[in-house]
Amino acid sequence: MTAPLTPPPPPHEHSSAHAARQGRPVPPPAGASAVGAAFGQYGEADGPGLRTEVRQAAVVAVAVTVAGALLGVAWWWLAPSVPLVGDVVDKSWVVYLADSEGEQAVGVDGTFTLLALAFGALGALAVFLLRRRGGVPFVVALGVGGLLGSLLAWRVGVWLGPAGDVVAHAREVGKGVTFSAPLKLGAKGALLAWPLAALVVHLGLTALFGPRDPDPYAPHHQQYQQYQQYQPHDRHPDPGPEPHPGPPSDPHPGPRSGPDPQRPDRPAG
Repeated sequence: MTAPLTPPPPPHEHSSAHAARQGRPVPPPAGASAVGAAFGQYGEADGPGLRTEVRQAAVVAVAVTVAGALLGVAWWWLAPSVPLVGDVVDKSWVVYLADSEGEQAVGVDGTFTLLALAFGALGALAVFLLRRRGGVPFVVALGVGGLLGSLLAWRVGVWLGPAGDVVAHAREVGKGVTFSAPLKLGAKGALLAWPLAALVVHLGLTALFGPRDPDPYAPHHQQYQQYQQYQPHDRHPDPGPEPHPGPPSDPHPGPRSGPDPQRPDRPAG
């Protein structure tokens, strides 16, 4: 019976211990090159560096904020007008809605929200195409820039819209004449539509189409697979051929015809 086969020790263990006893530098373990390629000297992933990313993110935040002016122009141009009418009651001007059952005010908020969602998605797509690797500074830049852009768009739309003094506007157009109300964002929560859309779209694009970091344990798996290929499939020792059984003994022995080997024959007398 032979002893079971035991896997030989990795070759680098003896060489590393021998080099350490002699004072020579010990070679790095397997897979260290892959880890070093994926990470820098201080454990940071390959990239332009934190300072460069912060500068680029600041540029992104400024660009997104400036784009809020375009959103304000689009909101002023596409938002429905809310009709108002003025009247004189007891020698004082009173302004009220020309269509009390109209939904133009809801349409103004809805237009701003839809445009903000579109601007957020387009901004996130542009940032992802320019910087596929992503990063926390860019996510923060999209969120802060989207919020500031929404505030700028709100103020630009109000500034471009009709005058805010509706009583003076009613006196100017005359009694009973319909005029447009100033742009007003009733649902202030619409200001968060831009940053939320930008964050969701950017994170989704980065998760689906962003680059992947190399697996630092891939060399170990490859070495293990190569080691398994050179090992025998049957690790149990071969016990050898089974012993051949002898002839079965007779359970009922009869009288023997020959002389008894235990008693010597007597001479005939």
